[in-house]
Amino acid sequence: MKEELFKELVASVREGGAILRGEVAPSRKFVVDKTDVRRIRANYRLSQEQFAALLGISVATLQNWEQGRRLPKGAARVLLQVAAKHPETVWDVVKPVVAQNRTKTGMRAARSSKALKV
Repeated sequence: MKEELFKELVASVREGGAILRGEVAPSRKFVVDKTDVRRIRANYRLSQEQFAALLGISVATLQNWEQGRRLPKGAARVLLQVAAKHPETVWDVVKPVVAQNRTKTGMRAARSSKALKV
């Protein structure tokens, strides 16, 4: 490594240490708002099971988010932001899938009941 780059790296590490110790103020801060998953779900008027199915996640994951044990990250966080700001868009995308799944479930149930009658 070139000596000039090494000196820059060392200076950067020292500056980071000073910021962590509170000796120097950081030049900028990034604040990530905590997503209020429980409030978003309440706005949809859905149970945990229903909301988890809507998002395509497990109920345990949803419970962890709501209770603050874990935070949604990446695509899940973005999906929750969209769900909070544009619920009509989420319903527009999900309703056809929900209806299709109900139809498939209904067809399976009909086949099962026919099998039972025979």
